[in-house]
Amino acid sequence: MVELQINTTQNVNINFIAASVGERILAYIIDLIIKIAYIVVAFQIVFNLFEWDKAIDDMDGWSQRAIYMSFLLPVMCYSLVFESLLDGQTIGKRIMKIKVVKIDGYQAGIAEYLMRWFFRIVDLNMMSGIVALIAIVTSKKSQRLGDMTAGTSVITLKNNVTISHTILEELDDSYIPKYPNVIKLSDNDARIIKDTYVRARASRDYETLVKLRKKIIQVVEIKDYNESDMEFIDKILKDYNYYTQGM
Repeated sequence: MVELQINTTQNVNINFIAASVGERILAYIIDLIIKIAYIVVAFQIVFNLFEWDKAIDDMDGWSQRAIYMSFLLPVMCYSLVFESLLDGQTIGKRIMKIKVVKIDGYQAGIAEYLMRWFFRIVDLNMMSGIVALIAIVTSKKSQRLGDMTAGTSVITLKNNVTISHTILEELDDSYIPKYPNVIKLSDNDARIIKDTYVRARASRDYETLVKLRKKIIQVVEIKDYNESDMEFIDKILKDYNYYTQGM
């Protein structure tokens, strides 16, 4: 299991689990079945029902190739089209609940999907996908060559991203804030405070908690408080969410 940490444009760290090789192979098989089904159905309709095969026999070689290429174009562009339309998912990926994302936290775009699609020639079409399999298994971020070039990876959506992965705090409707000056903090400040607080609390690093509390008091300019260090920092994080959630 490979864990990917993505830092979003809002300076929020979110941890994702990279899709396993098995999940990616199953998604590929589902997409392959869809492509084969299209070829069979389209062939029956176009060539048998409308008897295009007789007309094609009378054409020259180049015209025949053009017809067949047009016929197969949806199959050739399948992944590019669906990943562009479904935000990083083909039908197979959607069924398997996996998705293409950029590893820098931005939403992947047509340029990244196009790069991944182009490298399918090497990754999947050459040596029956062995190149892609070796790349995914050996890559630290479970990337095939197309992913490495495009700066993307495929993640699973099955793991639940909890609120602890973000700067957010759960607040009751009856919550009453105490420190309005917390709006002096930025999202990045709040993320650093929460990450440090969670680690220090888990390891019972009281010295770090004291230093963190003093730094917050200095930055936020709080003159009076009566909570313990942990209670104070927890209150700061909740107040920050209270005052910024509507901004």
